[in-house]
Amino acid sequence: MRFFLKTVGATAVVAACVMSGTAGTAQAQPKAAASLYAPSSLVLAVGQGEEADTATMQRAVTLTCAPKASGSHPSASAACAELRAVNGEFTQLVGKSPGMMCTKEWKPIVVTVDGVWQGKRVAWNKTFGNSCEMRASIAGGAALAF
Repeated sequence: MRFFLKTVGATAVVAACVMSGTAGTAQAQPKAAASLYAPSSLVLAVGQGEEADTATMQRAVTLTCAPKASGSHPSASAACAELRAVNGEFTQLVGKSPGMMCTKEWKPIVVTVDGVWQGKRVAWNKTFGNSCEMRASIAGGAALAF
């Protein structure tokens, strides 16, 4: 008799599951979005040399702009604001400062940026004739001044 009650009880549970539609099916929960922000994480570097591939790196910093500015960049918040203003177009960050005079010495410096900006892969570099030309070209800017 005891065996009969256990069997009937188990059968009743299975029947209840079948009738409710839950027997044998896993109820998958929709995957929540990992982030509301497209990733923006960069490595910026300065090296001695004409080409990014062969330059001797002197310093490098990290910069993350979403969801908030962070990284080893000395002015992360200002750099992120500057990059947002030019929509991540690094070429627009380089200009010419009319008040700064530099020698014509050829001691090339290359600035490189690698990573992801608003979900898109970024690889950019710019070679300057010397460190004075580099400082003159980025005068007043925060993103490339590290």
